[in-house]
Parts: sequence; structure tokens; C-alpha cells
Amino acid sequence: MANEFVRVEIGDGSAQAPAGVATIRLDRPPMNALNTELQEQLRAAAGQVAADPSVRAVVLFGGERVFAAGADVKEFANQDHAYMARDAARLTSALDALARIPKPVIAAVTGFALGGGCELALTADFRISADDARWGQPEILLGIIPGAGGTQRLPRLIGPARAKDLIYTGRFVGAAEALEIGLVDAIAPKAEVYPTALKMAAKFAKGPALALAAAKAAVDGGLDGDLASGLRLESHLFAALFATQDRTIGMQSFLENGPGKAVFS
Repeated sequence: MANEFVRVEIGDGSAQAPAGVATIRLDRPPMNALNTELQEQLRAAAGQVAADPSVRAVVLFGGERVFAAGADVKEFANQDHAYMARDAARLTSALDALARIPKPVIAAVTGFALGGGCELALTADFRISADDARWGQPEILLGIIPGAGGTQRLPRLIGPARAKDLIYTGRFVGAAEALEIGLVDAIAPKAEVYPTALKMAAKFAKGPALALAAAKAAVDGGLDGDLASGLRLESHLFAALFATQDRTIGMQSFLENGPGKAVFS
């Protein structure tokens, strides 16, 4: 499948494109509606950056105007129960591929992150919002519910009561409220959203890749089960890192030069 709607741009080491940082950029004007083709191209992009050892951190970006204003309602309107009973799992797994990228992922959100667009942003580890961006899960206004992770990732992030408020009412929230409830992690002027995300990603790209992957696996995996299972997962991943070169580099640097000065390979 030709990537008509999604591009992967890997940094060349310049200030505008830091080394080790890949951008997954949506490009389906005018609103980056998440039709089937775009969903599958996101899945392919997730696989590409996950498998590329030169990519150490990832930014999700919809452009300067809009992140993603939700699913393609025209496409949904033509689908019946029998079709969606077969296709719903594919939709979920397409976005889940982004959540499973074993590297830090930052969503740079401008304009709208609504419905599937909000669910797309929820797959990231961090969300940077434009100060005039609008967020929400308005599926209830169409007589349906979020179907690509919204009912699961949103309450895990902001708590069940706040998630139910957004899901039950379908209301939009501005950047300030999104920050207050924990839906976003930082706010920036629209023109600074993408550069801010790149700067954050560049810091992660200089970190210990295997330890960052283990930290992500431990946190995300622990949230899927009970505390005892999470602690067992953490212990396993913690021990495994003692077999890595980054652990050797990090500890030797600490002993010789103090904390925070290691250069990881």
C-alpha cells in the first residue's frame, strides 16, 4: 500500500530534525479524517519506526492546522453491523500498533484531536497541545461510543469519572482544561507545538534505548494487570537490563563522573 496519507520522516541531525527522532506525519487534508487507508498506513508507520534501530524517539504530528478530527463519518455511515463486527478489531489494532512502539512517543497536537484523533493522541506517551486546540470524544453524538481505545486509555489516563464526562456528553475541551485534567502534558503556542515535541523527543533519543523500552513495557504492561503481576514484570525487566551495554556505560559514568553525564550507545 502506497503511503498516500502518512509519511515517516527521520531526522538528519539538524535543529529542525534531530538525529534519532522520527516523525509520523498525517497528511489527509482537510482534517486528517481517519479512514481505513489512513489507519492501515499508521499501522505500517508504527512497524517501520519500531523496527528501525536508528529511531530512538517518535513524534506524531498532523500538521500545523489540525491533528486529526476523528473518523471518516462518511465511511462509517455506509457500514452495517455485520461489517463492523468483522472490522472493529482491525481498527483497534491499527492504533494499538502505535501504542506498542517500544520507544518514547510524543503527540504534537494542533487544531482538533476529536474522536479517533483523540484516541490516536492517547496512544502516545506524552501529548503537547496547541493553546487553541480542542479535544474530545464526541462519538456519543453519533449514537455510538469510542471504538479505537477511548473507553480504555482515557480512563486510565484521567480517571473513570472524568473520562465518563467526556464520553457521555461528547463535549469538547480546550487546552487549559485538558491540561488541568491530565489529558495533555504541556501547552504551547500553535507554531511552537511541533518544535517543542521535537525537543522533548531529542532528549529521549540521547537516552538508553533498551532501558527506555523496558520502562515503557513495565508501566504499560503493569497497568494491564494487578499489582503483583506488575511487580513481577518490573523485576524481570530490571534484571534483564544488567545484560546490556547501556547499563555498563551508565554505571561506569556515574562512578567516574557523577550522575547525568553518561553518553549512551
